[in-house]
Amino acid sequence: MTLSYAAAGVDIAAAEENVRSIGEQVRSTHGPSVLGDFGAFAGLFHLKDVRDPVLVASTDGVGSKVLLGLQLGRYDVLGRDLVNLSVNDVLTTGARPLFFLDYVGLHAIEQSIMNALVAGMAAACRENGCALLGGETSQLPDIYAPGHMDLVGTVVGVVERARLIDGSSVVPGDRVWGLPSTGLHTNGFSLARRLIAGLDLASDPRGQLGEPLGEALLAAHPSYYAALKPILPELKAIAHITGGGIPGNLPRVLPATVSVELHWGSWPVPPIFALLQELGQIPFDEMVHVFNMGLGLLFVAGPTFDPRAQCPTAIEVGRVTALQAERVSIRHG
Repeated sequence: MTLSYAAAGVDIAAAEENVRSIGEQVRSTHGPSVLGDFGAFAGLFHLKDVRDPVLVASTDGVGSKVLLGLQLGRYDVLGRDLVNLSVNDVLTTGARPLFFLDYVGLHAIEQSIMNALVAGMAAACRENGCALLGGETSQLPDIYAPGHMDLVGTVVGVVERARLIDGSSVVPGDRVWGLPSTGLHTNGFSLARRLIAGLDLASDPRGQLGEPLGEALLAAHPSYYAALKPILPELKAIAHITGGGIPGNLPRVLPATVSVELHWGSWPVPPIFALLQELGQIPFDEMVHVFNMGLGLLFVAGPTFDPRAQCPTAIEVGRVTALQAERVSIRHG
């Protein structure tokens, strides 16, 4: 009996065709800092015009949101999410993104899916001003079931050391601002998918979303880099609200000597959260520890700084206080 790699589930010809097919999208993100061409063993990036640079890196994935994207055939959204969530992570230090690398693990290459994924990644890279420098598409039929995949991304950014944002200067009296979320972003889907099991994703189950349930759940994870870029020199701390919600993420960028009080009702909350809470009868405390609850990013600035002239989407949501029993409290009323 003669076997081949393709018979074992790994199609080298499909992998080579994938590199050719996605090349134009990848090259569309390359500027003068990218050296060489796409398809080499390693990507080359020439870091220029930065004094005393600090490189900032982050790796993350879209989690089980990928299952919803696959179900609805919205691969472009998954590609955008993969870039944007990583860009937001390095943004918390004040860094600008330089380049992005992706990993796609799947059962077998379907070229139309790969093209849509990479198109989403490339669009997000162009919008963030970073290069899609390379990646890996790995056919693993013994690990991934047919029709399943995993997505992971890494971004590398840079910030001048004198402009590094690390939260160390935050003091009581500072103001806390937020940028609104579009929905779940890329966190909480393990719970959300259980709550919506059996519901029609093409419908608005209780008439409160204003759009189909699937679209509300799949709303893209935005990048906040462009919004924050003009005001970065004024900011003391930035928190990307991901897994763990506001209480789990905001303390990560604060000194151990302070707490924060946020005012519930001061920011809009997308209706998808109320629907999920009703479906599962979930207590408020659990909701804020699982979901972003309408705030995709929080930042801290001094008491006299108002960012809204340069960052119109910013909403004042609270204050920094002296250390209390709770590092983050959300006050109603």
